[in-house]
Amino acid sequence: MKLQVTQENLNKALNSVARVASGRNTLPILANVLIKTVGNRLSIAATNLDIAITHFIGSKVSEEGSITIPARLVQDFVSSLPSGIIELKLDEYKLHFTTSSYQSTINGIASEEFPVLPAINGGQSWSIAAPLLKKKLQQVIIAASNDETRPVLTGVFFHTTENGKLVIVATDSYRLAEVEVMPTKQDIQLLVPVSAMQELLRVISDIEDNVEVVHDDQQVLFRAGDVELVARLIEGKYPKYDSLIPKKFTTTVTTQRSELVNIAKVSSLFARENAGSITIEVTEDNQTLSIHSIASQLGENIASLKGVVKGSGTITLNSRYLLDALHVLAGTDVSFSFNGRLEPSLLKDPAAIDYQHVIMPLKS
Repeated sequence: MKLQVTQENLNKALNSVARVASGRNTLPILANVLIKTVGNRLSIAATNLDIAITHFIGSKVSEEGSITIPARLVQDFVSSLPSGIIELKLDEYKLHFTTSSYQSTINGIASEEFPVLPAINGGQSWSIAAPLLKKKLQQVIIAASNDETRPVLTGVFFHTTENGKLVIVATDSYRLAEVEVMPTKQDIQLLVPVSAMQELLRVISDIEDNVEVVHDDQQVLFRAGDVELVARLIEGKYPKYDSLIPKKFTTTVTTQRSELVNIAKVSSLFARENAGSITIEVTEDNQTLSIHSIASQLGENIASLKGVVKGSGTITLNSRYLLDALHVLAGTDVSFSFNGRLEPSLLKDPAAIDYQHVIMPLKS
């Protein structure tokens, strides 16, 4: 293998894929990235067996070839090089890097030892604008679980509703986020690891074009620009969550989202000792929402704001969950609804019907 690439392109590709490579895995080869010529392009790939990312960059290829080298070392090394042309030359299992100022060698492992995820043959395909997918994913992944004992809840569920809408949902059983994405005629049922979606968000952070999605019963491929991300789908059936979302409420307050964020932040400071527990009281008589939080050793806090209130009631929530939901809501106003201390609460943007966020109450 012999080729030339720019430092900028190689550094960008390594930053895209190297996070997936892990030195903590039982297979040492998974701590490496695969560097391989593909026509007149160079592909940089990494995998942890559940997720694989490949980034293609333009290059001037003189001799074809492939090798795997340590991800962390080559990422740190290339990022430290000055901008300009880098020549890569493979000599047996040693990859030589040559620039105007540096001559370096990194020892590698044969590419034949690098695992390859099976290709997706056939299956379904569809596309979505990258900015739209980014916005929708950011609104739901906060609710996904990281508890590996319940793998189904560590996934982000893409599915088609009865009225022909693609919906994305995530829940950890303490909260639930659901967002409508776009109309579709396809029957889509995908349970994708939230870790893969977090990587995808990094990949599409600065992409404006469409993301192509291809999937079968076992894997899903997201192709965005010069990057491809493949993830194994989570096996199992996603819970029927519709029944968790209340349809009617006895208490609803609509207020400015920024003001609610402010008093929730202050209240959370006093809730640290008490596992983030805050008590929200909504009063129809004086049209207010108040948050009460107590730190037994430090003091307590009561913060209030005005809103449009229908009904009165009290509920206790986790302050972090409330703030997470408020931060991903996009509108100026927010509506907060509940049916008493023991039933789920719901946060929405009253001007948008595509997103809803459910938070389960804490026992107080």
